[in-house]
Amino acid sequence: MVGSARNGQIALDKIRELNPDVVTLDVEMPGKNGLEVLSEIQGTVNTQVIMLSGLTSEGSAITLEALEKGAFDFIQKPSGLNFKTEDLKTELIQKIRYAAACKEKSSKTKTIPIEKREQRKKLPTVKKITAVAIGASTGGPRVLFDIVTRFPPEFNVPIFIVQHMPAGFTKAFAERLNSKSPLNVVEAKNNDEILPGNVYVAPGGFHMTVDRNKILLDKTPPLHGVRPAVDKLFTTASNVYRDGLLCCVCTGMGRDGADGVKAVKANGGFVLAQDEETSVIYGMPKAAYDTGCVDAVLPDYKIADEITKMVMSCK
Repeated sequence: MVGSARNGQIALDKIRELNPDVVTLDVEMPGKNGLEVLSEIQGTVNTQVIMLSGLTSEGSAITLEALEKGAFDFIQKPSGLNFKTEDLKTELIQKIRYAAACKEKSSKTKTIPIEKREQRKKLPTVKKITAVAIGASTGGPRVLFDIVTRFPPEFNVPIFIVQHMPAGFTKAFAERLNSKSPLNVVEAKNNDEILPGNVYVAPGGFHMTVDRNKILLDKTPPLHGVRPAVDKLFTTASNVYRDGLLCCVCTGMGRDGADGVKAVKANGGFVLAQDEETSVIYGMPKAAYDTGCVDAVLPDYKIADEITKMVMSCK
């Protein structure tokens, strides 16, 4: 650790002086808050930022805005008597290491021609897309915000989203998406009826599965250490929508979604994955790609257009 600061202004001065690889910013600080500091250092200092946020409505909203504005990730500050210091240390150290690696990668990405970032197999014949499922983890909120807010208002299929995020933050995430999207975005509830044109965000702490025309939530054990898990969504949705399901695996650490895309492909569905160059962490998309079930690899800024084209052309 090369420096610390007791308020936002001192943090700004030290960041400019020390030029650190990674900065952790508390959302709530005296003087300037974490979002204000993030905004001021962007474009002037090449550093990755991890936000620390308490579970309040204001803290959640600021954290999500920070992620959209380029923060690498966030950590929920502990509360209550049951938190484990070792768990917090492990999570923080892991994210700092990933953030430092991401900083190194970001400088190299700019040298890769855009045409080299996209890969496609011979596309299968798509009869009709009847549902879309998307999974993401680290770096996902910004990508999902871009995807969902670019869908047209006439989008007429249900969309299911699993974003690895603590309980409480997913509600704020869904509300933020809803405020900017022409579609109706909600945090899913158990037994929600599935309606076309609705976007359902899995609540933190619950697996979200699809059963006929309803959403089911459960607290069965975490899968790959996470709950909600992308694999749970993809597998159950593929059993319902069969060859009408279009799924996409976006940036994130780990391999959640890899088993799910196998189920999607076995049922005749279509699979997209985000490319390495635009992924904050190329873990989940790589694990999906390594299964051999991915039909197209796309940069983040092409995913929304690709999904829209496939859904709207197959009415």
